Amino acid sequence: MPEQAPARPTVSAQPEASSKSKGPEVVLAFDLGRRRIGMACGDTVSLSASPLGAVAAGPGGPRWEAIESLLREWRPALLVVGLPYNADGTESAAASVARDFARELNRRYALPVELVDERYSSLEAAARLKGARASGLRRRRVAKTDIDAAAACIILERWLGVGWG
Repeated sequence: MPEQAPARPTVSAQPEASSKSKGPEVVLAFDLGRRRIGMACGDTVSLSASPLGAVAAGPGGPRWEAIESLLREWRPALLVVGLPYNADGTESAAASVARDFARELNRRYALPVELVDERYSSLEAAARLKGARASGLRRRRVAKTDIDAAAACIILERWLGVGWG
């Protein structure tokens, strides 16, 4: 893939070496869906991700005020957006929407944005949450917003270069 201009998001499976060498950095990740955007937070020291919930999204776009509030609270150095691919490795029809969202994040907040393959992240998130419930680690039922936030965690874990379990 040819290198893109710095203001544009790039596809990355893990953080650039310079990113880790700068010291601790907070990173926020987004799992863009038709109705909701799952969000997660992590850092380059613990190499872990935690769900932050989901914000509504629709034909008019996301609730930018909710995203802005999250950015003020966490003060991330970088944003990560899941890029939907098909099973065969080609970009899905929704990839252009994810790229547009990433560009808008960069434009609005002047933060670097990277795109990460989100293939099967929602299925993996649902399986993790349902497994936790079946084992007794989770008591309440699994809601769609829980899956969206957990999918954002998986996207962030992929960027961090770590896996779960």
